[in-house]
This record gives sequence, C-alpha cells and structure tokens, in this order.
Amino acid sequence: MAENRQVKYMSINWFTFLLVSLAVFRLTRLLVYDQITEFIRRPFMQEYEERDENGKTEIYLIPRENGLRGWIGQLISCYWCTGIWVTLFLLLIRWLYPEVADPLIYILSVAGAASIIETVIQSKIYEE
Repeated sequence: MAENRQVKYMSINWFTFLLVSLAVFRLTRLLVYDQITEFIRRPFMQEYEERDENGKTEIYLIPRENGLRGWIGQLISCYWCTGIWVTLFLLLIRWLYPEVADPLIYILSVAGAASIIETVIQSKIYEE
C-alpha cells in the first residue's frame, strides 16, 4: 500500500525575498559584529593584544585554535559563513513554523533597513 505523502513547498515572491534578505543581513550583523551579542561570541574567541607604533594597545578577538569552540569561533567570525547558516535557519523556521518566523523576519528586516538608512545618513553627514 503506497503512502499518500504530501510534500510541503515554500514559495517566495520578490517582496518576501527582499524581507528575508534584510532579515539575514541584520541577524548576521548582530551575531558577528554587534556589541549586544558579544557574550555569545566570547566563549569561542580569545583576546589578542598588540601595541601600535604610538604605544597604544589594541585588543583583537580571534577564534580559539582547536576543537568545537575553535570551529564555532571561525564560523561566527566570518560574516559570509554566518550569513549562510542564518539564511538556512530563517528559511527552515519559515518553512516549518511560519507563524513564528514571519514576525521575526519582519522585525529583523525593518531593523536591517533602518541600519542601512542610518549608515547612508551618517556617511552623508561626515562627507560635509
């Protein structure tokens, strides 16, 4: 007896593509760069201090060298790598639980658009 299985497909129009793209941009930036998520990155990174020619100490965070923590550190220090995983996460959540994912995507996409607008405005201010 053959099972009658239905395959669930996800359809994405251009507007949804734009929203998801902005959401991926914002969540990726949040994870890789923003101060508010430093506590997430810290277990996977180590501090490295370097003095410049003026004697000023610069502190850099670099991924740990070995093991799972090093692998995750490499992943979250790479904007492109993190972007792939964030995309997979958001699309999978949207496919499985759209009622949860859609509000999250809306929030992140508006925040992403706002950050792009703010960057453009700030660059215009500092040009003058």
